[in-house]
Amino acid sequence: MSEKKVVPGTGGDHYVPYGERTGGESVVFFTRDLSAEGLVRIYGRIQEALGGRVAIKLHTGEKNGPNIIPRDWVKTLMEEKLANGVMIETNSYYEGDRDSTKKHRETLQVNGWTFAPVDIMDENGAVTFPVKGGKWFTEMSMGKTLPEYDSLLALTHFKGHTKGGFGGSNKNIGIGCADGKVGKAMIHTTPGQSDPWDISNEEFMERMTESTKAVTDHFGKRIAYINVMRNMSVSCDCEGIYAEPVVTPNVGICASLDILAVDQACVDIIYAMKEEERHAFVERMESRHGLRQLSYMKELGMGNDRYTLVDIDQDGREVALAEVVKDLAPFAG
Repeated sequence: MSEKKVVPGTGGDHYVPYGERTGGESVVFFTRDLSAEGLVRIYGRIQEALGGRVAIKLHTGEKNGPNIIPRDWVKTLMEEKLANGVMIETNSYYEGDRDSTKKHRETLQVNGWTFAPVDIMDENGAVTFPVKGGKWFTEMSMGKTLPEYDSLLALTHFKGHTKGGFGGSNKNIGIGCADGKVGKAMIHTTPGQSDPWDISNEEFMERMTESTKAVTDHFGKRIAYINVMRNMSVSCDCEGIYAEPVVTPNVGICASLDILAVDQACVDIIYAMKEEERHAFVERMESRHGLRQLSYMKELGMGNDRYTLVDIDQDGREVALAEVVKDLAPFAG
């Protein structure tokens, strides 16, 4: 009997309005305070999930990348709230400033990630995590040291992405925890193909999301998510100084214990903007079929795409998307 052919889902170029969604609701916290103080305050709303030796997964960027989360924000957060925290990364799949551990550590120095330890998790190999309920994978290859941590904070610069359409917590974990030699190839490349980037659109979103699910299943309730909506180029931080100029206004910071809810909230905020503010970002998401990230997370039972948005600047009052995007200042660099 022939093996059943795996077929990607559809609809990654189609935005589903909030009123058309079903299911439960989660809580997403929000602040307009784009500063170290704002980051520390919103972290306090989700810190209950984290303890022991905390892995902090962030994108440390290519050399001199202009859009990454400011180092002083992360330093303040770690000094005040995460004394047991360790920044974690893996080497890149593509050729560049981070495709070997030696080059990666040089880039960390250039970009100022020198105030706390950084664990390049695949420096000495990889480990496999099971993928439960996936259709592309039964296991995923991760950086070897990931199991050494008790909990994980996905500290994500929310932005566009050349392949994924957008890069939120899902991309940060799914690509960022997969090791550079095997795991990232499993997500990006059909075995035997000469083009290392031949997987795109819905199939790419699903493969990336299954990688993320392996990590979220491993940590269970010991994981939390922060998305920083600042300097949102349509390009990923992996493009460094070659990233497209930022044209989307800065917004604030979102945080949740639900990965789908926090990524969905950020996408909803983009769609709630004025046409001239959102056009470039929306085009990037839809042209890459990136919204399949959200629908596939829901299909895999990774969270809720409905949520209550809680404004911590207004004593925890529920806030509407229209209020969040009202009178946004044009990006000024």
